[in-house]
Amino acid sequence: MSRTTSKILPAFPAKSARSRKDAREGPRFRAVDYAIILKPNVMSLVVFTALVGLLLAPGEIAWWRAVVAVLCIALGAGAAGAINMWYDRDIDCEMRRTRERPIPAGRMPPRIALFYGTGLALVSIAAMAAVVHPLAAALLATTLLYYVVIYTVWLKRRTPQNIVIGGASGALPPVIGWASVTGDVGPEALALFLIIFLWTPPHSWALALFRRQDYLRAKVPMLPVVAGERATRNQILLYTLLLIPASLLPVALGMSGAVYAVAALVLGGLFLRHALRVWRDETDRSARPMFGYSILYLFLIFVFLLADSLIVPLI
Repeated sequence: MSRTTSKILPAFPAKSARSRKDAREGPRFRAVDYAIILKPNVMSLVVFTALVGLLLAPGEIAWWRAVVAVLCIALGAGAAGAINMWYDRDIDCEMRRTRERPIPAGRMPPRIALFYGTGLALVSIAAMAAVVHPLAAALLATTLLYYVVIYTVWLKRRTPQNIVIGGASGALPPVIGWASVTGDVGPEALALFLIIFLWTPPHSWALALFRRQDYLRAKVPMLPVVAGERATRNQILLYTLLLIPASLLPVALGMSGAVYAVAALVLGGLFLRHALRVWRDETDRSARPMFGYSILYLFLIFVFLLADSLIVPLI
């Protein structure tokens, strides 16, 4: 590391006292680590968007097949998270927000995470193919391979566009849910895909702005590290402006009505307000609130999609 970089980065210990103690004692079995390594926070949003895609899809599916479909998507998302943690264990050691994960903290051997993730991936794809639908299984397999091979292995450490290109994997779950019912991929499913795809860059780059030193230390070429903070703020604003009209596609396609349209405009207006604050701000203070709101935004967009299509007609 250059002398200039070392002056920029804050000094902090490589591991906490507990992590060093764990490393001396060797890996210990902790059931909670087998949940942590599946990235449950990420998994919960993935599963929810997939469930909404399944419930919005025209046609019928037996309740037990629907349960299997959602469970397979959850296991697949967790499997991708585990394999990602196995591959990224070196850079996870360098970043404050990831160094207490099971592998860098010394609580789980890397090979266990790899076997665990691979096993869950194979089980989820096989069960989806056998019980739900071959197309849904193929989409699930594509999502896993895209996230692990295209994003984690190829893009993440090579290009600042890693989030943009790799975001396709995170946008596929509602398409998988849709295909679980219909056996095909229609324009409505692609609209759900596009919403998440365009949401991912401003969401991820907001995080990268206030975690820039982490990415710099780990030598991950996130946009703020490579192109600078001003370029990142410009891109956040650009993708936000693209996201707002894309969020209205379900209305144009007849999936949703006035309730969703109003909600999407209000939520999009608040998203734009955060993006403008980030764009004007020369510090990182506004990036953290935008990151937090972006998670709430995606959740509420899908909540209102579901409410408008399933609940409003009953009132």
